[in-house]
This record gives sequence, C-alpha cells and structure tokens, in this order.
Amino acid sequence: MKRSWIKIASIYIGTVIGAGFASGREIIEFFGIYGLKGSWGLLISGILFILLGSSLLIKIYNKKIKDLNELLEIIFTKDSRWLIDLLILISLYTGFAIMVAGSGAIFKEQMGKSFNLGLMVMIISCFTVFLFDLEGLSFINVILVPLLIIGILFTAYYIGSQEGYNFSNLQGINLGIKGNFLTSAILYFGSNSLLIIVVFSSLHSLIEDKKTAILGGSLGGLVLYILGLSILHSCFLFYNEVLYAEIPMLKISGFIGPVYGRLYTIILWIAMFTTALANGFGFINKLSWGKNQLLVAIFLSLTSIPLASFGFTNLVSIIYPIFGLVGFVTLLLVLVKL
Repeated sequence: MKRSWIKIASIYIGTVIGAGFASGREIIEFFGIYGLKGSWGLLISGILFILLGSSLLIKIYNKKIKDLNELLEIIFTKDSRWLIDLLILISLYTGFAIMVAGSGAIFKEQMGKSFNLGLMVMIISCFTVFLFDLEGLSFINVILVPLLIIGILFTAYYIGSQEGYNFSNLQGINLGIKGNFLTSAILYFGSNSLLIIVVFSSLHSLIEDKKTAILGGSLGGLVLYILGLSILHSCFLFYNEVLYAEIPMLKISGFIGPVYGRLYTIILWIAMFTTALANGFGFINKLSWGKNQLLVAIFLSLTSIPLASFGFTNLVSIIYPIFGLVGFVTLLLVLVKL
C-alpha cells in the first residue's frame, strides 16, 4: 500500500472536524448537556464513525463507484432520486456557506478585522484548492489535519494537567430537546452522514483494496472519537463557564494564555477550511459531472456570500438539526442496498 489509508483517514477527519466540532459547541450540544452520560453517547457515535465509515468505503471499493451520481443511481429509483439529489445539494451548499460565515465571525470577533474580509479569505482559499480537484483536497487534509489533532489534544492535555479531574459539573443540564444521549449520538452522526457519503463516493482512486478501506475508515473514526472525548473532558472542567459560550474551546484555550488563545483561533479557522473544502468539492462534483467544474466553483464561491452574511450562529442553529435524521437514514439505505 502507498499509505493511501492515511490520506483517506485525513480526509475523513477533515470532513467531520468542522467549526462546530473544533469549537466544542457541537460536543456540548449533543453530549455535554447530559453530563457524564454524554460520554457514552460520544462512544456510540465513535463506533458508528468507525463501523459505518469503513463499511461505506468497502462497498464503494467493491462496486467500483467513481462518484456520487453512480452511487445514487444504484440506491434510489428515478422517481425518488431527485429528492435525495436536492437534499444533498442544499446540505452541501449551506454547509459551505456556514463555514464561510464562520471565517467571517472569527475575523470580526477574534481578530478585530472586517467580517467581509473573513468571508473573502475563506472563499479565495477554497477556490484556489478547487482548481486542483481531488489531489488538492487530499494534499490540504494531509497537511492541515495533523495540526488540528495536535492543537485539540494539546489543549486537553494542558488543561487536564492543570485541573486534573476536578470537573465542575458531571450532571449536565435538563434540556431534553434531543431526547437522550443515545438519540443525540445518532443525530450527531447523522448530521455528518450526507457529507461523508458525498466525499467518500469520490475516493475510489485512493482505495487500493479492502484493507485500505478498513484502515482508513477505522483510523479516521477512532481519531474523531479521541478528539471528541478530549474536547468533552476539557468542557467538563470548565462546564459552568463554557456551557453557553458560542465557541467553548476558544474560551478554554484562553485560560492557558492569550497567545495560545490566538493560536487556537487559527486552529479553528483551519477546521472550518477543511470542512468548507469537503462541502465545496461535493457540491462541485455533484453539479459538474466532470465538466465545467471551474464554472460551478465560481458559482458556489460567489453565491455563498449573501447566505454567509446571515451569520454563523444563525445558520448553524437552523440548518444543522434538519439534516441529522435525514443523513442517518440516507446512510443506512446506502449501506443496506449497496
């Protein structure tokens, strides 16, 4: 093997570890609200990432699926495929816009710069990578994902070494909006499922054999679980301080020192960047069918600006929950029928 499984794992991690994950907001919303029970939900979610992620890669290898359109043609009838196509396109388009909005929020709130400058930096950076197709996505993830992993793990280690296991709250809060830690685990995995399906369906050229698929999917899922657990541990230490914070991990990293707080701001932007790329590549491949990719990339980059202007928090609170159950059901259908 040519270490393709490392590339696959890096793309997997980079796809999921977006702004909500690296900021700690998703981890609190889906798991932290249940206190210590939330760690069981996170474990279930990690198992789903490992097992279902590896299963999807194996099926894509066995069926020699080259792109998303091939996959959907096998799974869905012509009468129903248009609805799935539409849902995926909306999910990818809004997912890209959310990451662009997140970049604007970071530039404005953390760097004291213009919100619009943050939008343009993200769009120009993504568009540059779009020009290099899958090789660009693979290269960027292999380079940047290790930085994300190191940043999250170091923050958790340092905070843990200072605070030990003196958790400020292990009971959680009585919200019950998502049901319980089990339903939260399913919804959390589901909220990432559509994007995972889209990105994985274009990875056939990297999957050399079943072993590559298993190693790539398992390593990616395992690392995502470890990172999620690290963030959850850090949030438990400062639970009362960060429960309602928009970006909990930035507040926690600020406890280490202002310099490191600024460094984690860069780490968070990188997380947004890798997820924006995953959404963007999926959208471009879905609409271009191998042709006119440049025109689709220009369309995506320009038209996402007005949507991103609605703001990061507003977009996340409205859009993320909608695609949780839809994504999970779609992935199950893919695994059962493929």
